[in-house]
Amino acid sequence: MQSDESSVAARPESVSQAPGVRRKPVQGRSAGTVQQIFAATSALLGRMPLEDITTSLVAKEAGISVGGLYRFFPDKQSIIDAIAVRHMEDFKAALLRSVAKLALADGPTFLSRVIDAYVAFLDERPDFRTIALGRHVSAQARQSQAGPDSGPAALVRWFLMKRLGVKQSGDLDLKLRVLIETGERLIAYAYAQPSNAERLRVIAEMKLMLANYLFG
Repeated sequence: MQSDESSVAARPESVSQAPGVRRKPVQGRSAGTVQQIFAATSALLGRMPLEDITTSLVAKEAGISVGGLYRFFPDKQSIIDAIAVRHMEDFKAALLRSVAKLALADGPTFLSRVIDAYVAFLDERPDFRTIALGRHVSAQARQSQAGPDSGPAALVRWFLMKRLGVKQSGDLDLKLRVLIETGERLIAYAYAQPSNAERLRVIAEMKLMLANYLFG
Protein backbone atom coordinates (compact mmCIF):
# COMPACT_ATOMS: atom_id res chain seq x y z
CA MET A 1 0.00 0.00 0.00
CA GLN A 2 1.46 3.38 -0.97
CA SER A 3 1.37 6.43 1.23
CA ASP A 4 -0.26 9.39 -0.49
CA GLU A 5 1.29 12.43 1.16
CA SER A 6 -0.96 14.80 -0.74
CA SER A 7 -3.99 13.06 0.70
CA VAL A 8 -2.83 13.42 4.28
CA ALA A 9 -1.56 16.98 4.17
CA ALA A 10 -2.43 18.76 7.40
CA ARG A 11 -5.17 21.36 7.12
CA PRO A 12 -5.83 23.03 10.48
CA GLU A 13 -9.58 23.30 9.92
CA SER A 14 -9.88 19.58 9.13
CA VAL A 15 -7.64 18.46 11.99
CA SER A 16 -9.56 20.50 14.55
CA GLN A 17 -12.87 18.91 13.50
CA ALA A 18 -11.74 15.47 14.59
CA PRO A 19 -12.62 14.40 18.14
CA GLY A 20 -9.75 14.06 20.60
CA VAL A 21 -7.33 16.45 18.89
CA ARG A 22 -5.43 18.33 21.59
CA ARG A 23 -4.42 21.47 19.74
CA LYS A 24 -5.00 23.11 16.40
CA PRO A 25 -1.79 23.39 14.31
CA VAL A 26 -1.87 27.10 13.51
CA GLN A 27 1.81 27.64 12.67
CA GLY A 28 3.59 26.20 9.66
CA ARG A 29 5.95 24.13 11.78
CA SER A 30 3.09 22.63 13.78
CA ALA A 31 1.11 21.87 10.62
CA GLY A 32 4.21 20.20 9.21
CA THR A 33 4.49 18.00 12.29
CA VAL A 34 0.87 16.92 11.96
CA GLN A 35 1.46 16.17 8.28
CA GLN A 36 4.42 13.98 9.27
CA ILE A 37 2.22 12.12 11.75
CA PHE A 38 -0.46 11.53 9.14
CA ALA A 39 2.02 10.43 6.48
CA ALA A 40 3.76 8.10 8.95
CA THR A 41 0.47 6.51 9.99
CA SER A 42 -0.53 5.98 6.35
CA ALA A 43 2.86 4.42 5.59
CA LEU A 44 2.53 2.05 8.55
CA LEU A 45 -0.94 1.04 7.39
CA GLY A 46 0.71 -0.21 4.22
CA ARG A 47 3.00 -2.53 6.14
CA MET A 48 1.04 -3.88 9.10
CA PRO A 49 -2.48 -4.28 10.52
CA LEU A 50 -3.85 -1.18 12.17
CA GLU A 51 -4.16 -3.10 15.45
CA ASP A 52 -0.35 -3.47 15.57
CA ILE A 53 0.33 0.22 15.08
CA THR A 54 1.17 2.20 18.23
CA THR A 55 1.83 5.87 18.88
CA SER A 56 5.48 4.97 19.51
CA LEU A 57 5.74 3.40 16.05
CA VAL A 58 4.03 6.40 14.46
CA ALA A 59 6.41 8.80 16.21
CA LYS A 60 9.44 6.78 15.12
CA GLU A 61 8.19 6.60 11.52
CA ALA A 62 7.51 10.35 11.55
CA GLY A 63 10.93 11.14 12.96
CA ILE A 64 9.57 12.94 16.02
CA SER A 65 9.46 12.21 19.73
CA VAL A 66 6.48 10.55 21.34
CA GLY A 67 6.07 13.73 23.37
CA GLY A 68 5.93 15.73 20.14
CA LEU A 69 3.14 13.48 18.88
CA TYR A 70 1.22 13.83 22.14
CA ARG A 71 1.25 17.61 21.76
CA PHE A 72 -1.42 17.12 19.09
CA PHE A 73 -2.93 13.67 19.59
CA PRO A 74 -3.59 11.92 22.94
CA ASP A 75 -3.76 8.43 21.42
CA LYS A 76 -3.84 6.38 18.24
CA GLN A 77 -7.61 6.65 17.88
CA SER A 78 -7.47 10.43 17.66
CA ILE A 79 -4.93 10.14 14.81
CA ILE A 80 -7.11 7.66 12.94
CA ASP A 81 -10.16 9.87 13.41
CA ALA A 82 -8.31 12.96 12.18
CA ILE A 83 -7.12 11.12 9.06
CA ALA A 84 -10.66 9.86 8.38
CA VAL A 85 -12.15 13.35 8.78
CA ARG A 86 -9.46 14.77 6.49
CA HIS A 87 -10.27 12.24 3.79
CA MET A 88 -14.02 12.79 4.10
CA GLU A 89 -13.54 16.54 3.72
CA ASP A 90 -11.59 15.82 0.52
CA PHE A 91 -14.34 13.50 -0.72
CA LYS A 92 -17.10 16.03 -0.05
CA ALA A 93 -15.19 18.73 -1.93
CA ALA A 94 -14.54 16.43 -4.91
CA LEU A 95 -18.15 15.25 -4.93
CA LEU A 96 -19.49 18.80 -4.92
CA ARG A 97 -17.29 19.68 -7.90
CA SER A 98 -18.46 16.58 -9.74
CA VAL A 99 -22.16 17.10 -9.03
CA ALA A 100 -21.98 20.73 -10.12
CA LYS A 101 -21.20 19.48 -13.65
CA LEU A 102 -24.09 17.00 -13.80
CA ALA A 103 -27.60 17.58 -15.08
CA LEU A 104 -29.37 14.63 -13.53
CA ALA A 105 -33.13 14.51 -13.27
CA ASP A 106 -33.75 11.22 -11.49
CA GLY A 107 -32.79 10.09 -8.02
CA PRO A 108 -31.48 6.57 -8.76
CA THR A 109 -28.98 7.87 -11.32
CA PHE A 110 -27.80 10.54 -8.92
CA LEU A 111 -27.39 8.01 -6.10
CA SER A 112 -25.49 5.69 -8.43
CA ARG A 113 -23.07 8.50 -9.29
CA VAL A 114 -22.48 9.24 -5.60
CA ILE A 115 -21.75 5.57 -4.89
CA ASP A 116 -19.42 5.32 -7.90
CA ALA A 117 -17.55 8.41 -6.72
CA TYR A 118 -17.12 6.99 -3.23
CA VAL A 119 -15.85 3.64 -4.53
CA ALA A 120 -13.37 5.44 -6.80
CA PHE A 121 -12.24 7.52 -3.83
CA LEU A 122 -11.68 4.39 -1.74
CA ASP A 123 -9.62 2.89 -4.56
CA GLU A 124 -7.45 6.01 -4.69
CA ARG A 125 -6.95 6.26 -0.90
CA PRO A 126 -5.82 2.87 0.42
CA ASP A 127 -5.10 4.21 3.91
CA PHE A 128 -8.63 5.61 4.18
CA ARG A 129 -10.05 2.36 2.77
CA THR A 130 -8.32 0.38 5.51
CA ILE A 131 -9.61 2.73 8.21
CA ALA A 132 -13.16 3.15 6.91
CA LEU A 133 -13.98 -0.39 5.81
CA GLY A 134 -12.43 -1.85 8.94
CA ARG A 135 -14.80 0.20 11.08
CA HIS A 136 -11.83 1.71 12.91
CA VAL A 137 -13.26 5.23 13.07
CA SER A 138 -14.77 6.16 16.43
CA ALA A 139 -18.53 6.55 16.75
CA GLN A 140 -18.12 10.26 17.45
CA ALA A 141 -16.05 10.87 14.32
CA ARG A 142 -18.42 8.79 12.18
CA GLN A 143 -21.43 10.72 13.42
CA SER A 144 -19.75 14.01 12.56
CA GLN A 145 -19.39 12.92 8.92
CA ALA A 146 -22.36 10.60 8.31
CA GLY A 147 -25.32 12.63 9.54
CA PRO A 148 -28.01 14.09 7.26
CA ASP A 149 -26.42 17.53 7.62
CA SER A 150 -22.92 16.50 6.56
CA GLY A 151 -21.03 14.33 4.12
CA PRO A 152 -22.63 12.50 1.19
CA ALA A 153 -25.97 12.30 3.04
CA ALA A 154 -26.24 16.09 2.98
CA LEU A 155 -25.68 16.12 -0.77
CA VAL A 156 -28.31 13.44 -1.34
CA ARG A 157 -30.74 15.39 0.83
CA TRP A 158 -30.02 18.54 -1.15
CA PHE A 159 -30.79 16.69 -4.38
CA LEU A 160 -34.03 15.28 -2.99
CA MET A 161 -35.22 18.67 -1.80
CA LYS A 162 -33.98 20.96 -4.60
CA ARG A 163 -34.30 18.68 -7.61
CA LEU A 164 -37.15 16.35 -6.65
CA GLY A 165 -39.17 18.61 -4.35
CA VAL A 166 -39.04 16.33 -1.31
CA LYS A 167 -39.79 18.18 1.93
CA GLN A 168 -37.36 18.06 4.83
CA SER A 169 -38.61 15.93 7.71
CA GLY A 170 -37.51 13.66 10.51
CA ASP A 171 -38.50 10.68 8.38
CA LEU A 172 -36.22 11.83 5.57
CA ASP A 173 -33.30 12.29 7.95
CA LEU A 174 -33.83 8.79 9.36
CA LYS A 175 -33.91 7.33 5.86
CA LEU A 176 -30.63 9.05 5.04
CA ARG A 177 -28.97 7.73 8.20
CA VAL A 178 -30.15 4.21 7.37
CA LEU A 179 -28.97 4.69 3.78
CA ILE A 180 -25.45 5.70 4.87
CA GLU A 181 -25.15 2.95 7.49
CA THR A 182 -26.39 0.25 5.10
CA GLY A 183 -24.24 1.56 2.26
CA GLU A 184 -21.08 1.52 4.37
CA ARG A 185 -21.64 -2.08 5.43
CA LEU A 186 -22.42 -3.26 1.90
CA ILE A 187 -19.39 -1.50 0.44
CA ALA A 188 -17.22 -3.24 3.03
CA TYR A 189 -18.85 -6.52 2.01
CA ALA A 190 -18.18 -5.72 -1.65
CA TYR A 191 -14.48 -5.17 -0.97
CA ALA A 192 -14.34 -8.47 0.89
CA GLN A 193 -15.22 -10.37 -2.31
CA PRO A 194 -12.50 -12.54 -3.87
CA SER A 195 -12.58 -10.87 -7.29
CA ASN A 196 -13.26 -7.47 -8.81
CA ALA A 197 -16.12 -8.90 -10.87
CA GLU A 198 -17.87 -10.14 -7.74
CA ARG A 199 -17.25 -6.85 -6.01
CA LEU A 200 -18.92 -5.00 -8.89
CA ARG A 201 -21.91 -7.36 -8.73
CA VAL A 202 -22.39 -6.61 -5.03
CA ILE A 203 -22.15 -2.87 -5.68
CA ALA A 204 -24.71 -3.12 -8.48
CA GLU A 205 -27.13 -4.96 -6.20
CA MET A 206 -26.49 -2.40 -3.48
CA LYS A 207 -27.40 0.42 -5.85
CA LEU A 208 -30.70 -1.25 -6.75
CA MET A 209 -31.58 -1.92 -3.13
CA LEU A 210 -30.75 1.58 -1.87
CA ALA A 211 -32.46 3.29 -4.79
CA ASN A 212 -35.61 1.27 -4.16
CA TYR A 213 -35.46 2.09 -0.46
CA LEU A 214 -35.00 5.82 -0.98
CA PHE A 215 -36.97 6.45 -4.16
CA GLY A 216 -39.27 3.43 -4.54
